[in-house]
This record gives sequence, C-alpha cells and structure tokens, in this order.
Amino acid sequence: MDNAEVDLYEYQPFQKDSKVVTLEEPASIEFDGDLPVLDGATALYPVYSAFANATYPEMEYDVYESEVMANKTPNAYKNITNGRVDVIFAAGPSERQLQYADQKEVELNLTPIGREAFVFFVHSDNPVEGLTLQEIQDIYAGTIKNWKEVGGKDEEIRAFQRPDDSGSQTALENLMEDKALMEAPTDDIVSGMGGIIEQTSNYKNYKNAIGYSFRYFSMDMVENDKIKHIEVDGVMPSKETIRTGEYPLSSEFYAITAVSENLNVPPFIDWILSEEGQSLIERTGYVPMEDYE
Repeated sequence: MDNAEVDLYEYQPFQKDSKVVTLEEPASIEFDGDLPVLDGATALYPVYSAFANATYPEMEYDVYESEVMANKTPNAYKNITNGRVDVIFAAGPSERQLQYADQKEVELNLTPIGREAFVFFVHSDNPVEGLTLQEIQDIYAGTIKNWKEVGGKDEEIRAFQRPDDSGSQTALENLMEDKALMEAPTDDIVSGMGGIIEQTSNYKNYKNAIGYSFRYFSMDMVENDKIKHIEVDGVMPSKETIRTGEYPLSSEFYAITAVSENLNVPPFIDWILSEEGQSLIERTGYVPMEDYE
C-alpha cells in the first residue's frame, strides 16, 4: 500500500534547496553545545526544522536520528515521556498518552505556539462541498452511511481513520465529543497521514471516501489534485478563518516538555514565542499565536 508520505528530507535544516523557511536576519539567540533534542509530528517538522535552522549550528541533522527528528506523534510522545528528547512539537495528547505519562510519573508541559485547522477532504469528483459538524460526527459514529443522506450520490461512505494516538486520530476522537467512534475495518485504517490522502483520492478507484488531516499538511505539503477540502458548518479552512476563529475545528499546537534538565530548553521555548519564532510559524504556513507584527 502506497502511503504517499511527504519526503521530509526536503525540509531538512541547512540543506541546499531545502524548503525550510529562514529569517531575513540572524536570530537573536544561537545555541552551541547541549542542543535541545527535538521530535514531533510529521506535519510540524517544517516548523521546528525552521527553528533549528535559525538557532542551531550548521551541520547535518538527519530526519530520523539526530537533534532534529520527526518520528511521528505517537513515538514523539513516548520519547518525551521516557526522557529521550527535550522538546516535541505536536497537537495535544490523547487520553492514552496522558495515562502513559501518569504511569511513568511524568508531567507533560504544553506551551501553545501556534494554531492550525483539523480538515476533512473527499474525492474531487464528489459533489458534496461541505458538511456540518453534526454530519461529520454521524458519519464517524456510523449513523450516516450513504452520501445521499448529506446531498451526495447514492454511494456508501468509506470513512478512513488513522491509528490510535496519531495527532489527527486524537483530533477526531475529540471532535466526536460524547458520540462513540465506530470501529473502522482494518482496510480503512491508514498508517501515514500522506496515506489517508492517497487512499481518499484513489482507493481501488472508489470515489466514495472521506479522510482527514491538518490543513498545512494536506493543502501545502502534499500536492494531490484528486481530493478537495470541504467546508465545515459553511466555512472553508484557511489561515484567515483560523485566525478569526470562524473555522470551527481550529486548535492550538504545542511545544511539549517534560523531565529535561537541558538548560537551553527554556530560552529556546521563549524564543519560539518571540517575534522571530512566531514569524517562522507564519511564514511556514501556520497561524501564529497572536499578531506579532
């Protein structure tokens, strides 16, 4: 199965032709020695790679084994809880991740650093342009099963999900509120976030799928013209509707710390919240915490 994952090496810091964004002037803080070890979600790697590119010494930082890694949300939470890394960048933790930290007697400290949208998409040939939050909940609860129930064609809805504890699956669980999330068939659980886009666009040539992701990943990091993003409660996800709060599925993402004794971590977090750090969040394609200009 092709997961169509983004090549994160394209966003590596300090690499020729890297897509990582840079500051126009040297950063006001630079670290040398005892670098905070970073990990996090695939979709946020371009952001914290930009932080490293601005403040770390120039050298090779492998995407999966270095001071600037991207081992996906579930592994990142395990790594921060077990003291293997100093800071992770991710959406908020799932109940299971909080329970794991509690079992390890570790307190997770979440610092909001930006805002993002949880988005849904369908095949580009699907006539449905939008869904209400209630309809999305009912689709994933299994009570709406056919597209004709929401203004589409007479086709069964194939509702893809992600593995437990991935950032987007946690977002879906939170969206469901008090409704029980239906159990997805094994074929409908897609491991990589790029994979859920690929499967929605072309799963066995079906055009009846729905999937979800985070806006920057599915709109900017992945280029797939066979999917279309849909409105939620009549609002399209965009940087502007996230900024204004109009889009109903907007939420914060975090720099998360735990038991690290690295003295460079607090000034690093402070710098991320500064005008320089927030400008990198904005220029990467996310929404900063507030108007820093």
